[in-house]
Amino acid sequence: EAYARAIVEAVEHWDEPDVLAEISKGLGEAMKGLDKVSDRLQLRGV
Repeated sequence: EAYARAIVEAVEHWDEPDVLAEISKGLGEAMKGLDKVSDRLQLRGV
């Protein structure tokens, strides 16, 4: 819920860097990305 609220606020205040900095405080670690090679469904063309 905190991330969703932060996203909505960030979209609303996209042109206000000071507000964006305040919004992003306390959100914790960002979502981890995917490993493209290990998560590949098919190996053709590799």
